[in-house]
Amino acid sequence: MRFVPRHLEPRLRAAVRQFPAVVLTGPRRAGKTFLLRRMFPEASYRLLEDPATVARLREDPSGFLDELELPAILDEVQNVPEVFAHVRARIDRTPRRVGQWILTGSQESALMRGVTESMAGRAAILQLWPFSVAETPKVDLLRGGFPEVVARPSGARLWFSSYVQSYLERDVRSVTNVHDLATFRRFFALVASRHGQVLNKTDLAAPLGISVPGISKWLDILEITQQILIVPPYFENLGKRLIKSPKIYLADPGLACHLLGIETAGELARSPFLGALFEGWVATEILKAQGAAGRRRELYYFRDQRGLEVDFLVPGKGSSLLLLEAKATRTPAASMAAPLLAVAAALRSRHRGRVHGYVVHRGSPASTETRVLARGVGAITVADLAELLRG
Repeated sequence: MRFVPRHLEPRLRAAVRQFPAVVLTGPRRAGKTFLLRRMFPEASYRLLEDPATVARLREDPSGFLDELELPAILDEVQNVPEVFAHVRARIDRTPRRVGQWILTGSQESALMRGVTESMAGRAAILQLWPFSVAETPKVDLLRGGFPEVVARPSGARLWFSSYVQSYLERDVRSVTNVHDLATFRRFFALVASRHGQVLNKTDLAAPLGISVPGISKWLDILEITQQILIVPPYFENLGKRLIKSPKIYLADPGLACHLLGIETAGELARSPFLGALFEGWVATEILKAQGAAGRRRELYYFRDQRGLEVDFLVPGKGSSLLLLEAKATRTPAASMAAPLLAVAAALRSRHRGRVHGYVVHRGSPASTETRVLARGVGAITVADLAELLRG
């Protein structure tokens, strides 16, 4: 597979020109190391996962860092979070020198805590997700966007099996002391079966025989390691009783399919999870577009207790608001616009900016797609949405 440029590259180059340090986070195997080593081939590189390297850094951090030729890439730095203080000290000696330290990590919470405490104002913080459909059309609902799967889709089953195993043994254990990895593996699959649903911790706890606080802790692990997306509800004074619990999605549709035992396009088409998987794919593409464009992560859903629901609300430029319904159909119908029109009507009386509505669907190359479903509601594919969000 030829090299695929990442939409984050312009922001990454700009950050290196403006800040002494850049911190790049993202899920394991999202392509962080490959991207940085290709973009900055002159930088020295150290992987902070090798036990000997980690031991040497902890024994003599000053000596270790003094040996590096700058600029330097320190990969998987969450394994040695104390390195932030030493890097900060070097930055403070020459605060006007930019682009000297490029740090990566797969565990966002611990990494961000280190940045907040040690490098505030000294580091730009960026996030790299797996490929988006806007970066390559090879990303799809069945295989997702991890670069190695996109490059070799025939090996997806083995790759995902290995990914889950290494994730459990390395990331999960490094975040917290989980002794029963087999139960955590069952928990991970159970979360996949609740993909796209309103989060119910009791519902997750009961089949596993784990307390609700224990489930909360394990959900935090999945969120810290960027394996799930938690989408909060949209609160607005609409005179309605709104659902207040968040919804949960796996962050990569290919991994979600793997955990659900879906291996072929035929199995996906027949699966009762098809609609939820497609909805999760749309959510992931929204967050990827926001991150690549340098915008804040803003994604919500709307549901009231009378059953009115819109899958996603995305704040845009100039106080505009984007309402999205994700439908796994290839032939969107005018009736699908109804919830969008209802919520838009309620919002327009209280929302100053423009409100736009779209039904996001799977599309079909063999048919002419309907572009307008109702006044103010269009029909677009996931690729169309990705381009719209880039604008």
